[in-house]
Amino acid sequence: MVKVDVNNLPRHIAIIMDGNGRWAQQHAIGRIRGHKKGAQAVRTVVRTCREIGVKYLTLFAFSVENWERPDKEVQALMVLLEEYLTREIEELQQQGIRLTTIGETDRLNASVKKKLCEAMEITSKNDQMVLNLALSYGSKDEIIGAVKKIVTDCKAGNLNVDQLDKETFGRYLYTAGMPDPDLLIRTSGEYRISNFLLWQLAYTELYFTNVLWPDFTRDDLLKAIAGYQKRERRFGLTSEQLKEKTSL
Repeated sequence: MVKVDVNNLPRHIAIIMDGNGRWAQQHAIGRIRGHKKGAQAVRTVVRTCREIGVKYLTLFAFSVENWERPDKEVQALMVLLEEYLTREIEELQQQGIRLTTIGETDRLNASVKKKLCEAMEITSKNDQMVLNLALSYGSKDEIIGAVKKIVTDCKAGNLNVDQLDKETFGRYLYTAGMPDPDLLIRTSGEYRISNFLLWQLAYTELYFTNVLWPDFTRDDLLKAIAGYQKRERRFGLTSEQLKEKTSL
């Protein structure tokens, strides 16, 4: 079993869950069954993060580009999302996990939106961990939306453009109030971030694995965290400067 230092955990882990379709192809079954198998991996990762003490987990569940997939697959994904929320809400509540979302959730099916709102309301007071689902999410759209809101506030006199800085800009993003991810994991052997949290990932440690998402296990997650813990996060400083800063 992979061991990690629970005193040096990433506060926020983001995951691009990739490979459901290829997993299904390898097993000569339909893509939808691959997505169903991937939902089991979601449960494993959420449980593990809660158990070891990760405070924020963001899962890239459905991108704005995914709307362009065949309608049958899109509708099946909506059904799977609704089933997941129905099935897992009790455990999220028992484990003290608060459910949140980022993205254009108004585009989701009415029944899915209703179930999502119910789940977020039920778990709204939980404070042990945040499970953040990126649904109908695209980072470029998020940034453009933030700029539009800033322009509107400037015109209304609610914001002085000379006072605009990184922290202020961050408050206009979907992730306002959350720390930026410390660790990004992408499965399936792809080496890109696919329009995911472009602003927020500026200093995030990136971890890529060839494991397909449905095969992603507890040990795979712990391995990624262990790899993160071996890295030196300098944020643009030299190693010497970092040592001086941490010794103060």
